[in-house]
Amino acid sequence: MEGGSASRAAGRRRSDKPYKGIRMRKWGKWVAEIREPNKRSRIWLGSYCSPVAAARAYDTAVYYLRGPTAKMNFPDELSAGGLQDLSADSIRRVAAEVGARVDALQSVGKREHATNHQPLKPSLFHDEIDLNKEPEPESEPEPEPEPEDTSGEYW
Repeated sequence: MEGGSASRAAGRRRSDKPYKGIRMRKWGKWVAEIREPNKRSRIWLGSYCSPVAAARAYDTAVYYLRGPTAKMNFPDELSAGGLQDLSADSIRRVAAEVGARVDALQSVGKREHATNHQPLKPSLFHDEIDLNKEPEPESEPEPEPEPEDTSGEYW
């Protein structure tokens, strides 16, 4: 029966981590890191808003560390340039740039999707303001007429 519980735990872990080399923080950010070959140290690849951005950063780093035969999350979408310096710092820098670009593209896409597909609801308190027009002076309300006192005496 232990094999069944182990496979359930492995299935749960796979669903929590949609891509290799990334994990989600408690507050919702996705982080990527990779272990250096033949070392115990890790290369920190950054913190991202989306799991795809973190996975693309991981893919960039794993390509530079392990070559074109490395197991990647998006093998068809690799756009690696000719990185001459294969130090941990240069790999971190290039991977972080890739992840940041993907994050930026996804946030722009979400913003465009929200503005194109969700019309603004009219509000009673929302007036359209023309910022090119000079403001007009506010007119004062007319005072209410005072009631006439016919008795002449006050109590």
